[in-house]
Amino acid sequence: FYTAAGLVSIYLNEQTHTFKYLLRLGPGLFEVGDEPFYHLFDGQALMHKFDFKNGQVTYFRKFVRTDAYVRAITEKRVVITEFGTFAYPDPCKNIFSRFFSYFKGVEVTDNCLVNVYPVGEDFYAVTETNYITKVNPDTLETLKKVDMCNYININGVTAHPHIERDGTVYNIGNCMGKGATLAYNIVRIPPTQKGSDQRCIHERFKPSYVHSFGMSENYFVFVETPVKINLLKFLSAWSIRGSNYMDCFESNESQGTLFHIARKDPGEYIDHKFKGAPIGMFHHINTYEDQGFVVVDLCAWKGFEFVYNYLWLANLRANWDEVKKAAMMAPQPEVRRYVIPLDIHKEEQGKNLVSLPYTTATATMHADGMIWLEPEILFSGPRQAFEFPQINYERYGGKNYTYAYGLGLNHFIPDRICKLNVKTKETWVWQEPDSYPSEPLFVQTPEAVDEDDGVLLTIVAAPGSQRPAYLLILNAKDLSEVARAEVEWFYLDTFVTLN
Repeated sequence: FYTAAGLVSIYLNEQTHTFKYLLRLGPGLFEVGDEPFYHLFDGQALMHKFDFKNGQVTYFRKFVRTDAYVRAITEKRVVITEFGTFAYPDPCKNIFSRFFSYFKGVEVTDNCLVNVYPVGEDFYAVTETNYITKVNPDTLETLKKVDMCNYININGVTAHPHIERDGTVYNIGNCMGKGATLAYNIVRIPPTQKGSDQRCIHERFKPSYVHSFGMSENYFVFVETPVKINLLKFLSAWSIRGSNYMDCFESNESQGTLFHIARKDPGEYIDHKFKGAPIGMFHHINTYEDQGFVVVDLCAWKGFEFVYNYLWLANLRANWDEVKKAAMMAPQPEVRRYVIPLDIHKEEQGKNLVSLPYTTATATMHADGMIWLEPEILFSGPRQAFEFPQINYERYGGKNYTYAYGLGLNHFIPDRICKLNVKTKETWVWQEPDSYPSEPLFVQTPEAVDEDDGVLLTIVAAPGSQRPAYLLILNAKDLSEVARAEVEWFYLDTFVTLN
């Protein structure tokens, strides 16, 4: 029932300003026949839906009928290689056909377990490959597999786009460029027509792993971390050696972290080199402009090591002492604020270019023109991560804001819901023994005045309870409980109505 990642989607009835339904997406199947999946991000996509009506909550869930899922269920084995699980050829085939199948390349998975978001009037479940899956948000039926390569020049996009008020969707991906290099492209999907525009940001032979990006009112921010995808392994050695996605990652210890800025209109790259110490990064919290600066708040992991190395299911299923022992070797999580100056003059080298009075973040120009960024730490605790962040996105996305909400990870175990005041660094926590929530979603109270006037929705797994899962509604101001709707343990594709 626990969902490991993904943006929660809440849809409101515009006439009554009441909840209509909540969609949640995550991994839901970790064994097929006698074959297990090995990584947390290998589980087959399961979509959850909560309908709100007349004081009742109706729960429904279905597996997304991707090719990866349907073929695995049909053949009772792993058919398509996932993030950390390699799909071997059909054992029923003779030795010659199995040998030659290694040279045909490995199919790219369409297991869309990360997020679901609207494009125009349609809804798509997505992962980080070039495949997205159209779904019916009312029935959760799988409608259509879409290969984005047929429409835009990309090899994959992030699962965390930005959506403007008019429905315009912005995303970032990569594509093959000239001379066997890669370009990072910004993809724009207008709300009134199909297709997209692309803006090339930067080129590298080994692209960085990109999970999300920042967007303010006028700028895009792309953080290029030291975690790289080795194209040689991805394009050739993978199919020969029997590798999976995880085998294609490596870290460039000497690179540090590069920050790229592009204007939204006109679409153009700002040719300044911004650099900081190496970090791992998956989720941006918010990005906004203030007095000639771009403020970038994000969830960081110190150093150059890839955090996904610690999310193998074998590690997470170990006893608590072993889980903590492994987590002590992982990078330290922090919430960081970087400030990027837009008005830069060569004669200011050696000087802190950040003049905002409310932050200790700095930007210093070196003699070669490179601008070194040092962050302000907004939250840090020993092996305590503030991750999967949410804000009052409708009103404060891309704007100066105060509050962020997140899932608290204790040595990678999600055991709390957190609220952070990014101005004062004050924190609030909801936590219950043996209860494991998923990332919270903020829903604003109609006609709200305060930024945090609303509720948080989260799904909590409580495996030791008589009813081992529930939808929890918290007051966003102080994280006090408003209501909960408990769920029995059900077989798949189940309707339940809860008072």
